[in-house]
Amino acid sequence: MTELNKTGAAVGEPTAAHRPEAFLEVRDLKVHFPTDDGIVKSVDGLSFSLEKGKTLAIVGESGSGKSVTSLAVMGLHRLGARGKNVRMGGEIWLDGKELVNASPDEVRRLRGREMAMIFQDPLSAMHPYYKIGDQIVEAYRVHNNVSKKVARKRAIEMLDRVGIPEPAKRVDGYPHEFSGGMRQRAMIAMALVNNPELLIADEPTTALDVTVQAQILDLIRDLQKEFGSAVIMITHDLGVVAEIADDVLVMYGGRCVERGPADEVFEQPQHPYTWGLLGSMPRIDRETSERLIPVKGSPPSLINVPSGCAFHPRCPYADLPKGNVTRTVRPELQQVDGGHFSACHLSPEDRTRIWTEEIAPKL
Repeated sequence: MTELNKTGAAVGEPTAAHRPEAFLEVRDLKVHFPTDDGIVKSVDGLSFSLEKGKTLAIVGESGSGKSVTSLAVMGLHRLGARGKNVRMGGEIWLDGKELVNASPDEVRRLRGREMAMIFQDPLSAMHPYYKIGDQIVEAYRVHNNVSKKVARKRAIEMLDRVGIPEPAKRVDGYPHEFSGGMRQRAMIAMALVNNPELLIADEPTTALDVTVQAQILDLIRDLQKEFGSAVIMITHDLGVVAEIADDVLVMYGGRCVERGPADEVFEQPQHPYTWGLLGSMPRIDRETSERLIPVKGSPPSLINVPSGCAFHPRCPYADLPKGNVTRTVRPELQQVDGGHFSACHLSPEDRTRIWTEEIAPKL
């Protein structure tokens, strides 16, 4: 029996009115987790799109909803005990297939072949009791009807491709026998073994030193060019964003507060939270006599998100708009210029003035 979605079309088949244009399109995504204390609105109405060959960076503090978004795209929230309580809404279209309402089996067939993920901690993500090569072989054979010998050859090829020395020997090593950088490379090899068209990297350089970070970013960029993949980079490191991203999406309190081309977001940011992120980023390209400027306060509870603009308790400009609007009305994304959008009650004139006169000179 064919499973139907809310529109009456077969699950996985786009209707004429909802046919996506980009390779990945997320529409009004909601991921909520009921708890004894209330509903955790980890993602609460997120929309974005991504084309093949492009890199989207999703940035924000811990708890802003970045990783929850990536796991939703991969269809991993419904697995295990945690999935019994998750409430998901909205749409996720991947190459014309809708994933939120798709069956677990259908998503499983896509996971690994059409979309893959590099996790933040490869030592935790990879099984400690199995050899690196065996885990890559398994990932390859799930989607390809080949012998173990053929799959092992493919695993060695991928380990060599990601820069692991002596891959024919290291293929029989265990995760704990690899350094942090080598484990991350092995994780990338596993993620790319089936040539997926979407690659999600969840803070892939967080636990690595700066030299290895640069190598991993170069590797992801080179492999993207080779395979033509769409890449989502989940990070809180704006240095990584500047290095690799075509577009940036800034998350706060489970929602998007700003998105646009990376160069525009860096040169003309339109949201006070983005200003705060830029002000807290160390600079080595020029001398500065002032200390880093932290974003005051703490991220909001996703059970009790502040009314109005969720950022208003931490925003130094919350009192500028008239009528207490920042505390009562939630701002929607408004187009600033071209593909640049911002969700802020400040007028365009005030944002330009504050950025030009107060924020930019200090960075």
